[in-house]
Amino acid sequence: MIAVMDVTDAGAGAEGIPVIELVHPMPGFPDDARFALVRLDEEGMLHGFRSLDHDDLQFIVVPPSAFYPDYAPEIADDVVADLGIDRVEDVMVLLVVRAGADLADTTVNLRAPLLVNTATRRASQVILDDQDLPLAAPLVA
Repeated sequence: MIAVMDVTDAGAGAEGIPVIELVHPMPGFPDDARFALVRLDEEGMLHGFRSLDHDDLQFIVVPPSAFYPDYAPEIADDVVADLGIDRVEDVMVLLVVRAGADLADTTVNLRAPLLVNTATRRASQVILDDQDLPLAAPLVA
């Protein structure tokens, strides 16, 4: 098991990862395995995790460091093996955003982050064992 303490900035990784292969499909999207990380704003905070298998599918993702700086998920050994992670520095952690009616209603899923191995371009949305992590945490306080 590894603990991800210092997450890689999503903006820095976005240019270096043209295609990301999911080792397990996102829940509800079994036919989508290839994605691209696309910057959506100039600051590099918002990214689209865009399916290359279906043009109309995109998840909004954010790096946790900007919104939850103390977020340090523990990654199980089987996930480390699935993603081929050799070094913690190669792990990019992204949170999936659920857009609300306005910013105050917008949430992120802290219990199921998207993990990307930047060295192998393998990724998975992982359900963490920590039951204290909310499925819908406010994006902004």
